[in-house]
Amino acid sequence: MHPYFLEKRWTFGDLGSTEGGQELTMLDCNQKHDGLRITWTLLFCLIFVLEARTGWAAGDAASGQRMRIAVTSSIDGTSQPSYLILPQNLDPNGHPVPLLVSLHSWSADVEQRNLALERLTIQRGWIYLFPHFRGPNQHPDACGSVKAQQDILDAVDWVRQRYLVDSRRIYLTGVSGGGHMTMLMVGRHPQRWAAASAWVGISDLAAWHALHADTRYGAMLRASCGGRPGECPEVDQQYRLRSPLTHLHAAGQVPLDLAAGIHDGHRGSVPIRHTLDAFNVIAGALGQPPVSEEEIRQLSRPDGRLDQPQASDRAVDAALGRTIHLRRYAGPSRVTIFEGGHEGIAAAAVDWLEQHAKEP
Repeated sequence: MHPYFLEKRWTFGDLGSTEGGQELTMLDCNQKHDGLRITWTLLFCLIFVLEARTGWAAGDAASGQRMRIAVTSSIDGTSQPSYLILPQNLDPNGHPVPLLVSLHSWSADVEQRNLALERLTIQRGWIYLFPHFRGPNQHPDACGSVKAQQDILDAVDWVRQRYLVDSRRIYLTGVSGGGHMTMLMVGRHPQRWAAASAWVGISDLAAWHALHADTRYGAMLRASCGGRPGECPEVDQQYRLRSPLTHLHAAGQVPLDLAAGIHDGHRGSVPIRHTLDAFNVIAGALGQPPVSEEEIRQLSRPDGRLDQPQASDRAVDAALGRTIHLRRYAGPSRVTIFEGGHEGIAAAAVDWLEQHAKEP
C-alpha cells in the first residue's frame, strides 16, 4: 500500500450503487501539500482511475494470461465477447484442467472484474471465463433470455474446443445479477455443471419488480420483460421464464451453493428471501425439509436471528470467515445466511466448487 493512500473496501455494482456485490479496493488520496507527495498522489490516482475504467489492473493481478475473445452466437450469429484467463505454464499436452465460469452482475457487462476470484482461480491452475451474455439487464436479449443463456454455453464450448478442459470440473458462479444467472443456468442446463455457487441472487423477477418498481431496477426489468407484471399474459410469461424459481426444481443433483448476507434487503437490493425461496424449490423437488416461513420471517427482520437454530446453523466455515446465521442442506446443495450484506466472498465460493467433480 502506498503511504499516501488510505485503503477502503466497498460493495459495488455501478458507481454509486451497491448492486454488484463484489469487493473493490478503493484508494482515497490523502491531502498532502508537499509538491512531491502531490505528484505521486495524482499519479497513483490516475492509475486507479484508468484501471477502473478499462477493467485492466496494472500488471494484471491475476498473474495469468488474460485475453478478450469473440464467440459467435449459435442462435443469431452475432459476435459475443468474453474474457479468458489462462493459468501460467498451461501445458496444451498436459492434464485437463478445471474451468470456472464467472458471471457479471445485474447492471454490468464483460468489462467488470472480480480480482479476488481471478487470483484464486489462477492460483489453482484453472481456466477462468467471464462472458458478456448480452450485457446489462436492460433489454430483451439480456436478463436470462434464451440468447443470454446460450451465449454462456457457447463460450464454454469455445474454450473446450481449444484447451484441455476437465469436463468433470466445469464450475459456475456469480454475485447479485450473476447469482440470478447462475441459478437460472443450473436450473435450465443442469447437465453442464459440476457445481455452482450463487451469491445474493434474484430468484423471482416479479417479486423483485414489486420491491423496485420505482427504481432503475424496475425500469430495467420492464425493458427486459416487456412491461410490468400483470400487464398481460405474455409479459407475465417473460418474468416467469427468466426467474430461477421456475426452473430450480430441475437442479436436482447439481451441488449448488446458495448464500446471502443477512443485512441484504435492508442495506442492499436483494432480500434474503430470494435465496431462501430458491433453496426451498430444490428441497421440495428432493423431498427434503425446507426453511420454514417462520424461520424466513425471523431472519428477514432488521435484527434477524433464528429463535431456535439447528445444529447446522451454528457451523463455523473458515473459508467464509463470517458468522453463520443459517445453514441447511438438501441433497448435494446448501444454503447459507451469513453476517454480511449484498456481497460475494470469493474464497468461500472456490472452496465449495473445488470439493466437487462429476462422476466419471
